[in-house]
Amino acid sequence: MTLLTVENLTVAFPGRSGSVNAIEDVTLSVAPGEILGMVGESGAGKSMTGAAIIGLIEPPGRITKGQIHLEDRRIDNLSAEEMRRIRGRKIGAIFQDPLTSLNPVLTVGEQLIETIQTHLKLPKAQARERAIDWLRRVGIPAPEARIDTYPHQYSGGMRQRVVIALALCAEPRLVIADEPTTALDVSVQAQIIALLRKLARETGVAVVLVTHDMGVIAETADRVAVMYAGRIVEIGTVTEVLTAPKHPYTTGLMASIPRIGPRPDVLAQIEGAMPRPNARPEGCAFSPRCPHRIEVCTQRRPESTGTATKSVACHLAEEVPA
Repeated sequence: MTLLTVENLTVAFPGRSGSVNAIEDVTLSVAPGEILGMVGESGAGKSMTGAAIIGLIEPPGRITKGQIHLEDRRIDNLSAEEMRRIRGRKIGAIFQDPLTSLNPVLTVGEQLIETIQTHLKLPKAQARERAIDWLRRVGIPAPEARIDTYPHQYSGGMRQRVVIALALCAEPRLVIADEPTTALDVSVQAQIIALLRKLARETGVAVVLVTHDMGVIAETADRVAVMYAGRIVEIGTVTEVLTAPKHPYTTGLMASIPRIGPRPDVLAQIEGAMPRPNARPEGCAFSPRCPHRIEVCTQRRPESTGTATKSVACHLAEEVPA
């Protein structure tokens, strides 16, 4: 069963010399209770994909191609008002900085209760009990007392737990988590990762987890989509992609992770930089940085081979060393 299906999604922004594609032909699917990680360098299109799914692309950007289906209902063509009703109720969001995600002049309880009443139509007393229960579920100590405190009275890790409760309290089917652990220290990061996995398993909510951190992907996700220059270049289970990558970009990402043990004189890195959306080369966008490129890589863009759950877009997919 598939909860979310994205097919050939393209998001474009108008420019002086024509339209520029921020993401191109993105195809993926997520099942209930599954955590799909999206990884890649800054500018790869991870957050833009999440924004497109949740309907938060800032004008003048717009979806120019493809479809998004949630529970067999197409949502990319809904009006702003229809999409507003889906956000929170069907799709939740967890953003990078919890302090900017919360209203500083409202108590945590007021924000949770408002969200619950908006989407579940419960009386205030019942909504408050539900808010306390969610604070307890995400690990806030003494939730009966902490519900009436303000965001600045929480630590960074506790604020992120509140944001997770806010995203899940209306019982959405899908959560877009955009760098939810980046602003946290390592120990708190591990707690938030464990909490996300636990809640996904308990509630059956699907999670699209956007991150730069391969360690977070390894610990949290069931499958991973690797993005480069606006396209998914490889997608598969975490074990498949991290231990036997098929795309040279994925191989480069894995090689650049420091290892425990004897250290090499030079840390492996991917030479060059990701091209700007309006300066992507002909053929494969990764070809200028690829150590395995051949002539066809500079002439023709590789198409993804496989399925929405497991695929790779590389002319040398069968030849690149794992």
